[in-house]
Order: sequence, then structure tokens, then C-alpha cells
Amino acid sequence: MGITYACTDESGLSAGSASGLAGATGDTPRRQRLLVFIVAYNAENTLAPTLNRIPHQLLEKYEVEVLVIDDASRDRTFEAGEALRCSGQFPLKLTVLYNPVNQGYGGNQKIGFFYAIEKNFDFVALIHGDGQYAPECLPDLLGPLANGQADAVFGSRMILSGGAIKGGMPLYKYVGNKILTFVQNRLLHAKLSEFHSGYRLYAVAALRRIPFHLNANGFHFDTEIIIQLLMSGQRIAEYPIPTYYGDEICHVNGMKYGLDVVIASAKAWAQRLGLFYDRKFDCRPSTESNAHYLAKLGFASTHSLALAQIPDGARVVDIGCAGGYMGVALQKRGCRVTGIDLLPPAAGVELDEYHQHDLNRIPLPIALDRFDYALMLDVLEHLQSPEAFVDEFRRAAQFNPNIRFIVSTGNVAFAVQRIMLLLGLFNYGKRGILDLTHTRLFTFSSFRELFEQAGFDVLKVRGIPAPFPLALGNTSLAKMLLAINRGLISLRRQVFSYQIFMVVRPRPTLHFLLKEAQDKSAARAQSGPQA
Repeated sequence: MGITYACTDESGLSAGSASGLAGATGDTPRRQRLLVFIVAYNAENTLAPTLNRIPHQLLEKYEVEVLVIDDASRDRTFEAGEALRCSGQFPLKLTVLYNPVNQGYGGNQKIGFFYAIEKNFDFVALIHGDGQYAPECLPDLLGPLANGQADAVFGSRMILSGGAIKGGMPLYKYVGNKILTFVQNRLLHAKLSEFHSGYRLYAVAALRRIPFHLNANGFHFDTEIIIQLLMSGQRIAEYPIPTYYGDEICHVNGMKYGLDVVIASAKAWAQRLGLFYDRKFDCRPSTESNAHYLAKLGFASTHSLALAQIPDGARVVDIGCAGGYMGVALQKRGCRVTGIDLLPPAAGVELDEYHQHDLNRIPLPIALDRFDYALMLDVLEHLQSPEAFVDEFRRAAQFNPNIRFIVSTGNVAFAVQRIMLLLGLFNYGKRGILDLTHTRLFTFSSFRELFEQAGFDVLKVRGIPAPFPLALGNTSLAKMLLAINRGLISLRRQVFSYQIFMVVRPRPTLHFLLKEAQDKSAARAQSGPQA
């Protein structure tokens, strides 16, 4: 284990040449705190040499502590660490802990990261106790974190492929790494050179923002934490490193690891599409705004179909208008648009009139007698009682029986949901038919009954395909899938429609009919007897 590597920092100096550069000026700001975290298992013979390779010059720039956590080793790994700590020959602060029960590779990381958070470190660097990742490279890897250019830095063995193989990676592992990384990049919309390096540095602030404690305790913890970083929009930098393979890597079951990695990545991909939900991947910062609701224009969708139903110059009320993008599109066609929503419209959106109102509160803040059309797209399923709202809408529009109500909702009987049920899955998510905020789910028949039983005539019913362009971009594949979905909808609308689209009209209320009879009778009486 006497292998060493010459790593240079951003100035081009070796780690050992950086002496005296840090703290040379009079007013030195608080030094950033670094935790070098060593995960160790059966590393009795390699732990001390690995620790002694940590560049002592890190002390010139950082306040450094080294944490070793022995994960219930069967040998004397803990005693080897303690012997070095007590010898007085190790210049860095050293803490050695022992897990009485093996927590697994991921479980051991969780404890160390929690330690870094509890002790208010700025950065944590993960190194293996068998020495396969060169501690000499720490100054280089820390650069992007210390400069605020990244939230995580990974040592990559794949940036220089020849060096990766020469550095000790067996060819079959190199090929497997490449294949898995290619699949993961496609599923996760990432561009990493590899997902499987164990040499990682994190800003502790980044760890605070993700639920890493929910991750697996096995080796694919490393994949899950990358997914969390990507989904939370954090910055990952990579830096080329050499690698030495010791005995520890032999404990990894390559086939099981590969399967776990693909499953985790596929779940994250499905979660992006709204087909699956796992709390540990729910990492995007939540904001009290409507900005995350996207316009579905430019392809077959409830939004584009609703726009096609409304003529130029119409008077429109957009109920549950979200960011206001539908109103903006209508205004461009000369329509006058009134918006109603719980939250303010998106920045820069100015409708003709706007009412901030909780739709669960009755009555509505406006009468509907002055509108030609009312939009309520993908909103009813969010309400506590869609029946109560539909009744309120009919009451508010009782003196305007010609108003058209354009509504849509998800189709819970969509083919994908049926398949998931067949597999025993019913997962709510951040978007889609099983959105976490949905309180009611509908099929074509139950959505029609909602309106017919409340006194509406259903004028038009359409099935809407899944919004593939939102998930895949405006690509040829997305267009092809839309065309296939539309074809399937024409065969069996109830099964292959992702959403339900309806145009309905309120039947005249008894109040309206009585008033109309009274008004007409009075007018006729005034005109005198008819011949």
C-alpha cells in the first residue's frame, strides 16, 4: 500500500508545495471546516497507510478533522485506527468510531454525513479505508467546493479511460461502469462520466437539502444520492483521479449492484413522468407559487383543445388559472380574461382582472352572467368537494344559461394506471393523474355523472393523450408517441386517454325558469289580449 499519486491544485503546485500560501495576509477570514470521512470494513492492514497519505498541508487552508467509522469489521480495524490516534504521530484531529452492528456501505455513510451536519462542517470528503481512492488528490477535489462552483465533486476514473484501466480498474468493471453510466445518463438527463466512483466530496449545505437518510443501506446508496442531487438542482463537478483496487471492492455483488442501480434510476425516471412516487426522490425545493404549472401548448393537450373551443374576442373566466399562461394566450386573440386562483399569477402575467380566492370557499368572488366561457382545466380533482363546486358554478351562472364550461381532469382508468394496479402499485406523485394534491379521481363515466347529476348538459367529450413533449421534449419520439396514443384513443377512449376533456352547459335553474316565466307573462299581459 505504498502507492502515491502526484496531484496538483489549481495553481499547478503539488499538495506539498502549497505551504505558506493560505493565511499569508493579515486579515484571515474564518477557515472552512473539512471532515475527511473514512468508511472502513476489514481494513486493519490498510487503514493506517491510507490515513497517513492524507495531505497534512490541508491544515494551512482548512480546519480539518478525520473521522473513521469501522462498520462492525471482523478484524481489528477499530484498534488500528485507535493506535494511530493515540500514537501522537498523526498531525490531524482523528476520531475513530465503531458500529456494533454492520450498517452497510450506505448506512455507514449516513452516520458520517449526519456527523458532518451535527458538527457544522462546511465540507465532507468520503474516502475508502482500503486506500483505493488517493487521499493525495483532496486539495484538487476541494477546489470547486471551496470556490462555490459546485455542491458536490466526484473523483472520476472515466474522464481518461486509458488511465482508468491502467490505474487498476479491471476491464470488465470498466465496461460495466460505462454501460450503467450510459443508461443512467439517459434516464436521468445527466452528463456524468461515471455514476459509480466512491471518491466524493459534498458541501454539507447540499446534504442538508436532501433526504439521504431515506436511501438504501447498500452500495446503490451512491446512485440514490446522485439522483437526489440532480432532482434538487444541485451542481456536480467531476475531476479525474487514479485508482487502486484493494480487497474491499470484492465484497460487491456486481449483478445485484447493477440491478439495484438500474431500478433506482428507472424509478426516478418514472417519478419525473408522474408515474411513480418515492419520498426520497422528492427533492425539488417547494415554492408557494404557480410557476411550476407548465403550459401544454403546441401539441394535443387540454390546453390546446380549450383554446380551439374559444373564439376571438370572447369574455373568459379562467378558474384555477395557475400561472395565467392560458389567459395570456387568450389575450393575444383579443379575449378579455378574468383569473381566479389561490395564489398570485406568475411574475410578468397581467390579466384583465384577477381574484385571489380559495376555490374550496363558497361562494365564488364574482357572478358569471357576464362571461361567454369558463375554463377549469385540471382543477376539480384538487378540491375538497367537486360536487359542491359544480353546484356553486351552476348557481353563479343561473342567469347566463348560454355560458360554456370547459373542464378537464385526469383519467384514473388510463392504461398505465391499470397496469400499475395489476402489479399492486398505486403511487401518488408530484405530477400526473395521481398527483399528491388530488383529492378525487375520475373516469369518463364518473366525470360525466358529476355534471349531469348537477344539472348540466354535456356537449362534447374528448380523450387527451399523455403529454409526451413535456417529458421528452419536442422530439421525434414524443411526436410518434403522441400519434400512437391518439390512434389508441380512437379505438378505446376510456382505456387509452390520459385526460378527460369536456364542454358542458348549465341547464336553466328553476330560479331562472320561474323568473323568465314571470317576465314573459308580464310582458305579454301588458301587450293586451291577442286576437
